[in-house]
Amino acid sequence: MSQSKSYLRLRGIYLERKSSVPLHRQLYEQLRGKILDGTLPSNTPLPATRKFSKELKVSRNTVLNAYKQLLAEGYLEANAGGYTRVTHTLPDHVLNIYPKSQNRKSLDQVPTTLRPLQLSDLGEKMSSLPYPYWDRSGGRPFSSSQPSVATFPFKTWEKCLVSSWRKINPAELSYPPVLGYGPLRQTIAEYVQDSRGVRCSAEQVVITNGTQHALTTIFGLLLNPSDQVWVENPSYNGVKIALNQVGADIVPVPVDEHGLVVSEGIQKAPSGRMVCISPSHQYPLGVTMDLTRRLELLDWAKNNDAWIIEDDYDSEYRYAGYPLEAIQGLDQAGRVIYMGTFSKVLFPALRLGYMILPPSLVEPYSATRIFTDRGTRLLEQATVNEFINEGHLGRHIRKMRTLYEERQNILVNRARIYLKNLIEIEPSEVGLHLVGWLPPGVDDRAVSDQLLDDGIYAPPLSYFSLEPLEQGGLVIGYAAVDEHEIVSAVRQMGSSLQKIL
Repeated sequence: MSQSKSYLRLRGIYLERKSSVPLHRQLYEQLRGKILDGTLPSNTPLPATRKFSKELKVSRNTVLNAYKQLLAEGYLEANAGGYTRVTHTLPDHVLNIYPKSQNRKSLDQVPTTLRPLQLSDLGEKMSSLPYPYWDRSGGRPFSSSQPSVATFPFKTWEKCLVSSWRKINPAELSYPPVLGYGPLRQTIAEYVQDSRGVRCSAEQVVITNGTQHALTTIFGLLLNPSDQVWVENPSYNGVKIALNQVGADIVPVPVDEHGLVVSEGIQKAPSGRMVCISPSHQYPLGVTMDLTRRLELLDWAKNNDAWIIEDDYDSEYRYAGYPLEAIQGLDQAGRVIYMGTFSKVLFPALRLGYMILPPSLVEPYSATRIFTDRGTRLLEQATVNEFINEGHLGRHIRKMRTLYEERQNILVNRARIYLKNLIEIEPSEVGLHLVGWLPPGVDDRAVSDQLLDDGIYAPPLSYFSLEPLEQGGLVIGYAAVDEHEIVSAVRQMGSSLQKIL
């Protein structure tokens, strides 16, 4: 068999130079696929590396590296005559495991396997969740609960980062403290005491890899399968996902203008093990839980030995009046677990959050955490600590508070012009998003999907709900959208809504 004949078979090789996958890896993958699907049978000679590289318009090293990998894995063999061929020793059951695919141009086109994929019950449930809006924004307006990363003081952060690295003792570069970097724990304790009325010591502070990590670890510590847990309806979906992971029985409890309806929770699950709430700025409805409900909830938790998970994700951004202090500050029985995050006040990619645990939970949490992720990266913790202590966080929050209030005003004002009689948007005294209420009877998922097709990201309220809501709506984030883009996006939203309402 001539080499030129085999060379013609390789005309279906396509290398994507803009791909993040190296060229030699792309070539390796495609040659391997052709061997396995039978396009290149056993003993087929491959073209010489110089000739092949010229045809593909790549360096000879690219071809050499691909060949070397295939030789090492046994797909190719060197012939005594000086050329490389497909090995003759691959067993028949290995060959043809991939169906032949003509003109496969993308490495993203993954061939199907012969056997159906077997997932766990939890894996099946989570992988089939409908409407994954959280992963569809693509940087478009109006991504909810996103801060303005573009206005973050990167130069200041860089200085703190370098300074923190220089101060780290080599002895600290072993595994990090499982509960977090000591100085940052002290700083956070002082911060939440001053800003949120939380009562704690540094020993109660735990540094986490974001809110989702905090939820997963604390649920794993406190809940057994089938334990009943009250969850606000609607609410942050990450809570429900984490509860599914431990097999908890989720009990949806309605939210009204005063916050979680505690009496409904008691009626549905009087002996519930836990309740998950965002009382300072309920997500996604945006209401604040009043003092009467807070005291009622604390009384129920105390009498039933239940836990309260208080998610205080964006209370720093209040534009009028004074926020109610955290529920944790009212707790006399040690039943509240307070959670905060740096995703909104700094940037989400930092993946840094914290919990304030009751003293009784610190030791058991420490013992279980060491078997999960062994702690949070030290350098980021040290940088945040310096950023806060040098006053940069306070200045940044004050600057962003002014900016976000301006952006909210622009959104509301433009909505009154372009969305009149289509959607109702009212201002809020706190937060990074607003709710746009649709006319009664309108399917908010259909509206959201249409907007997404037109370049507008506004997830439906029903996506966050376990039980039907009386009225549909859209969650509209404004913090990460600049002023000109808000105007343009609201105008586009008006045009889209007129077509479907």
